[in-house]
Amino acid sequence: MVDGAQLRQVAAFSRLPDDQIEWFLSHAEEMCVRAGDPFVERGDPADWMFVLLEGQFQWRGEFGGDTVVIPANAGDVSGVYPFSRMKQFTVTGRALTDGRILRFPVSLFPELVQKMPELTTTLVGLMSDRVREGTRIEQQRDRLVSLGKLAAGLAHELNNPAAAAARAASQLAATLDKIKSATFQLGRSALTDAQRLELENFENRFLQVEAAPDSLRLSDLEDEISAGLSAFGLPEAWQFSPALARCQVQPEELRVLLAKLDSSAVHAAVVRLAASAELAVLSKAIFSSTTRISDLVRTVKEYTYLDQAPVQDVDIVRSLETTLTILDHKLSNGIIVQRDYQPIPLLVDSFGSELNQVWTNLILNAVEAMAGQGELRVRTFRQQQDVVVEIGDNGPGIPPGHSESHV
Repeated sequence: MVDGAQLRQVAAFSRLPDDQIEWFLSHAEEMCVRAGDPFVERGDPADWMFVLLEGQFQWRGEFGGDTVVIPANAGDVSGVYPFSRMKQFTVTGRALTDGRILRFPVSLFPELVQKMPELTTTLVGLMSDRVREGTRIEQQRDRLVSLGKLAAGLAHELNNPAAAAARAASQLAATLDKIKSATFQLGRSALTDAQRLELENFENRFLQVEAAPDSLRLSDLEDEISAGLSAFGLPEAWQFSPALARCQVQPEELRVLLAKLDSSAVHAAVVRLAASAELAVLSKAIFSSTTRISDLVRTVKEYTYLDQAPVQDVDIVRSLETTLTILDHKLSNGIIVQRDYQPIPLLVDSFGSELNQVWTNLILNAVEAMAGQGELRVRTFRQQQDVVVEIGDNGPGIPPGHSESHV
């Protein structure tokens, strides 16, 4: 049998007068529970407030598809509080150890509010704490969901350049073997010093070319180079022409060079030139891919403000651009981004990572509204002492009757 001294060990009841303690005990029911047994099930009518006297307990339920576990210990007051609008328990309460519980009926809450105003105030505070904790859990879940989506998109963005770099790296060894073999064959050929120098100069010139021609010109160039090599009796000319074309080797210049060489050296010279061109293409692919990976990592660090102060002067345009880069996998398949940025820097003292989360939510909402196809408009400007950011889209908008939110 619970007495007043035992109940006063619970913080919410510690300072209450004897008559209030006695009234509460006279209307409460004591429960003894064994470890593993539930004292309330999810879906049960919300008819009880629980005072946990002895033991360890746990509340467990599903929120948005995720399992949430909340520990509870002796000294806690839980269950339904005064002024709560809960109709059914949304979680299950279970004893982790043998324990004792007092349960107080919700039907007597109106009388409890009158007879025990100090306890009522305490319980309202506990209910506010519960609401804040529920909000925190929901916000954390939303952040995790958002983080999961971003991580999936980032993994996709990183996979493409990583795979390209890996493919290029795997071909390097074979290409180097071709260069060594061709160089050895040229060394055995009866080339004059002048011919060797001209061959080296020709090779050095096309290796300095930065950009490949456009796809149409590249195709034509491959055909021209292949035809020119075939004229020298090289049946595998089609194997050499792609790399030479990417380095913009001119067919006529190549023909003039090869015509100066002894016929026994032509094949080795072409193999050497093609392998050098292939090596240049592969090295550029590796550099481009690894640079892309570095840029993505830098963007992620900027997006999350890793290793930076949480509050700082945030450049709004840079913040928006970082977010757009992070969401590139969502925007690159049919969405055109129209930017209208005020040219002067717009700095806002704010939480940078949380501001990026705001842009992320707005942009993803716009993408969803446009079903992945359309125009995303991003605008910034200054209005007196305020910075204004507008994010719009040309989607269908909110249907009539859905423009107001109801709680």
